[in-house]
Amino acid sequence: MLDFFAVLFLTRCKSAGVVAALAALAGCTSLAPPHAPPDIDLPAAYRGVPVADTSQPPAARIAWRDYFTDVRLQALIERALADNHDLRSALLRVEEARAAHGIQRADRGPTIALGASGERTRVPGDLNLTGAPQTASQYQVGVGFTSWELDFWGRVRSLDEAALETYLATDEARRAAELSLIARIAEDYYRLRELDERLSLARRTVANREESLRIFNRRVEVGAAAALDLKQVEVLLHQARALDAQLELARTQQANALALLTGSFIEAPFPPERLVDVEAPGAPPPGLPSELLIHRPDIRAAEHALRSANANIGAARAAFFPRIALTGSAGTASAELDGLFGTGSRAWGFSPTLSLPIFDGGRRRASLDLAEIRHEQAVVEYERTIQEAFRDVADALAAQRWLAEQVEMAQAMLEVQRERARLADLRYERGAVTFLEVLDAQRDLLEAEQQWVQRRRELTSARIALYAALGGGERYIASALAPHPHTD
Repeated sequence: MLDFFAVLFLTRCKSAGVVAALAALAGCTSLAPPHAPPDIDLPAAYRGVPVADTSQPPAARIAWRDYFTDVRLQALIERALADNHDLRSALLRVEEARAAHGIQRADRGPTIALGASGERTRVPGDLNLTGAPQTASQYQVGVGFTSWELDFWGRVRSLDEAALETYLATDEARRAAELSLIARIAEDYYRLRELDERLSLARRTVANREESLRIFNRRVEVGAAAALDLKQVEVLLHQARALDAQLELARTQQANALALLTGSFIEAPFPPERLVDVEAPGAPPPGLPSELLIHRPDIRAAEHALRSANANIGAARAAFFPRIALTGSAGTASAELDGLFGTGSRAWGFSPTLSLPIFDGGRRRASLDLAEIRHEQAVVEYERTIQEAFRDVADALAAQRWLAEQVEMAQAMLEVQRERARLADLRYERGAVTFLEVLDAQRDLLEAEQQWVQRRRELTSARIALYAALGGGERYIASALAPHPHTD
């Protein structure tokens, strides 16, 4: 829409009707090719998974607070969303892209400026025909615009659209970063709980073996046990202590990693707790494969990037056509300051310009080639993002399925190893076997206990990965940004 002052300037010239009509048509044409996302053949369901139950809400509609119900984990996620440095950088990149779009959008209309000037000159007599020195004054006040481009071929509009799509792509990337951060916080939290439980088992084992060492020391002293049995008990104790030290180190490093994600270098604000006592998330519904195109923010970011590259092609094509710009002003002028606003002091000026480079060394052709190549790159990136999204979901579904079986097998193995260790102790007490059999049974029992905890945490991690891969909770992530702008 033309500004009021622009209409005033146009109506002051003899061909105002023609120019006004042309100006009204400016920006209505775009030379960008029609946007058409690549045709991707999506399967009806994920491999090895029955057709989705559409009565269940997709993962994207499940708020992260409803999925991660542990209050300590929720507090960590809230802190991370507020203080995480990577996420704050992502937010600043969004603000940067929005400001860049605002700059580009401003080029679609004229920049109106108010100006005032005063000039007083003296010309020597030998420089004019009268032979006498002359003194002159000129004062002027007015409003006007300079080099406002009439966007007949849609060049400015295409650049504005490209900047808008870049902004939207950056905002979707920010949403993807938030979703990834939530998943990483949950993953690290349950890893920490896993280490807590494994550490508890190791400490209990150390205490039991210290008591066994005390008993065997007494037995050796009274001649009821061999020195070799005592050394084997010492081996068991040293192995348990070594595992305890390894787990202590791993837990400290995991707590530090979790604190870094939350944007704070303080110790995690909760005491050690076993994984079995922590409420773990359930399995999210996989939904339909086509829903990924709607719910995954990284896919939407790739599509916005594709639209931006498409708009840049339109701008590069428009550069081959003439560029028409308008410069105009309206105001008042007078040779005397007190006559500046008097009758008859009205002044105006209007000067359209047309330019078309004849020879630029192939710059415009190369610019168009570059825009088309970047568009093809955006197509490849869009396809790659979709393929990676399907792989993420497929891997998480497979992990969830097979890890559930591994958890059951690990639990069964743990029960068998506990019974084996009990029977080995009884056989040794009755003198039926050497202590070597007890040693092997105790080692295997400790390993079975550790593996059982690890498999349960890995199953929880698979469910977290599936929730994130499906775009879980993305619609419920609070945004600190204003509503998206739209082109008209």
